Amino acid sequence: MSRYWSPVVHRLTPYVPGEQPKLPQLVKLNTNENPYPPSPRVVAAIAGEMAADGGSLRLYPDPGADRLRAAIAARYGEFGIGTEQVFVGNGSDEVLALAFMALLRHELPILFPDITYSFYPVYCALYEIAYVTVPLREDFRIAVEDYAAANGGIIFPNPNAPTGRLLPLAAIEQLLRTHRQSVVVVDEAYIDFGGESAIALVNRHANLLVVHTLSKSRSLAGLRVGYAIGQRDLIEALERVKNSFNSYPLDRLAIVGAVAAIADEEYFETTRQAVIRSRETLREALLALAFDVLPSAANFIFVRHPQHDAGELAARLRQRGIIVRHFRLPRIEQYLRITVGSDEQCALLLQALQELLARR
Repeated sequence: MSRYWSPVVHRLTPYVPGEQPKLPQLVKLNTNENPYPPSPRVVAAIAGEMAADGGSLRLYPDPGADRLRAAIAARYGEFGIGTEQVFVGNGSDEVLALAFMALLRHELPILFPDITYSFYPVYCALYEIAYVTVPLREDFRIAVEDYAAANGGIIFPNPNAPTGRLLPLAAIEQLLRTHRQSVVVVDEAYIDFGGESAIALVNRHANLLVVHTLSKSRSLAGLRVGYAIGQRDLIEALERVKNSFNSYPLDRLAIVGAVAAIADEEYFETTRQAVIRSRETLREALLALAFDVLPSAANFIFVRHPQHDAGELAARLRQRGIIVRHFRLPRIEQYLRITVGSDEQCALLLQALQELLARR
């Protein structure tokens, strides 16, 4: 505490990211990173940008990241997305932060699930946005009929995090039609691992903003690139806030790397399918060990064992050099979120769990 702090700082409870321990031989299954490296085209593009002793780094990057926005728009060309409908930022967390300020700060409270991405209430505290959490159903589903209250906006991840459960497009469209007066932000950090993107609905609904990241399915968590797609007036609002804060959110290396990642569709599809196959194999193996496993459309699974405390399991796995995510929160304190790692990592996890469960 300091007398020099602004009043808002005293009220903040900052977001706590997943642990990044520096331990040798670690099986790291706690932050939903992709187990595969990024496309070789990404490495080549960054190396090319660094040619001639990195002379380009003395120059500011393109503030609009026009090449990247054009590449993103082209990828979703089947949905009629234009470059002017794309916004890019320093990871999807920055994109979301700007969306909270630009589109969700109204007199009425915003709505989001009670079990969801824990950055949402942090943004609300930072920007002094009122909010109401809507309980997930008993089976951890989002039910759109529960979002009937008047609101200043709605936001949720799809698939939801940390549960991994997917909301179908038809349900999202129902929500958009019911709440035409407010923006609906669909946070699709994990959509590539098992769902249909709501980007298909953007040109039919003026109140829809869809947010993506290259951290998960493109294996670029270390590069920090995110984007949003919506109709032009929503994107203009994000641009106005961004340009009142930081005109250069993406550096030159991030821009060329992201363009290369998006261009390599074959590599993306190969690694995406590999993660999905590993997820289903891991799911079946955990069911065989008597775990309860929620349906997942993400690159992680959410599980509990009816006869073993989740916190104790997480601690014992840690002793064996295997890190998973345990949330000490109401309703989910007996669940573990496990990132889908490589097949080798998943095998080490399963071997450790078999041994731990045998020690009753």
